[in-house]
Amino acid sequence: MLEESNNKPRNRPGPQTGHWAEIVKMGIVIGRNKIAVPPDEVEHQASLGCTDREIANYFGVKEDTLRRHFADYLIKGRHNLKTTLRQAQLRAAIENLNPALLIWLGKNILLQSDAGTTSDDVRPLPWTDDMDDDTVDDDAVEDQQEPLDADTET
Repeated sequence: MLEESNNKPRNRPGPQTGHWAEIVKMGIVIGRNKIAVPPDEVEHQASLGCTDREIANYFGVKEDTLRRHFADYLIKGRHNLKTTLRQAQLRAAIENLNPALLIWLGKNILLQSDAGTTSDDVRPLPWTDDMDDDTVDDDAVEDQQEPLDADTET
């Protein structure tokens, strides 16, 4: 601001009013209006979760034009979003020991289940109350033992 008396700028504390300047950005020229769209900005907006429609509206182009020229950037941006989200989930589950998130991640990433079985065989384990702890099936023990030397006969 200029003082009326001596036309010198005042030294006032705080933010000064800005002025407009031109910024030159490089991008791919697309559409009938020849709009330059920076691919890195398309990728960044896709990584924030913006839809194709939102990105197209931001740049003032049609959705199909955006998809045709920037399909790889849209895919890469959405892949980055999923990767970042997955990292945040793992960090939250491990550092904060969030039980619900740990269970969900175990089921979806490690293919764990609540059933506790690891095969299609759903038969219960064999169990009888007739057998004492001291009773051993001699035939089963002999089947499990192998001779020490193949040359030695018993």
